[in-house]
Amino acid sequence: MGKIILYHGSQNEKITPRFGLGNEKHDYGKGFYLTESMDLAKEWAVCRPEELNGWMHKFELEIEGLNILDFQKKDVLTWLAELMKHRDAGDSKRYRVLSKKFIEKYGIDTDGYDVIKGWRANASYFYIAKAFVRDEVDIDILEELLSLGGLGVQYYIKTKKAYKELTEISEDLQSVPFERFNEKYNEHDITARENMRKLIDSDRNQVIKVFSTLL
Repeated sequence: MGKIILYHGSQNEKITPRFGLGNEKHDYGKGFYLTESMDLAKEWAVCRPEELNGWMHKFELEIEGLNILDFQKKDVLTWLAELMKHRDAGDSKRYRVLSKKFIEKYGIDTDGYDVIKGWRANASYFYIAKAFVRDEVDIDILEELLSLGGLGVQYYIKTKKAYKELTEISEDLQSVPFERFNEKYNEHDITARENMRKLIDSDRNQVIKVFSTLL
């Protein structure tokens, strides 16, 4: 235990992480998101369509005394249930009814945690998620599909206590060129989708243990 180094990709040169800010529809809810990977932070800084350079911010997080939930140590269905609390993988009546049941069965209470560590639901994730909730993906290949999606691991700063332990190392701020890192981001996404399509269309996808049968 002790301090860990994390990075945050942003369109903004100056940022001030504060409790209560953010979008409720992000992966784990309203809060501040970082990653241990410099390259991922740079890609996430310029993953939007606006052709603008971004910024990579470096932070230090003192994790001693913080209660951290690591979704990589949980079942993949538990992680999906958490995402379903905040993000929609479908807009049909069927999805609204079944996702509620899915959350009730596989979801966990995250209220007691200061920090959440888990995969990031990028563009490739939604390709998988939509196929999964349409009963097109067998649970036996789900985790492999997610790994093919190249989902990066992120840290979600959740509580006031965790924000107090987060400090920016401002002298290590880096500019991120849009052209170079946006191209990398898109290349990863295209490759991921191709690999995922191949697995979904393969004989290994039995389409027996699917979303609706898990409830």
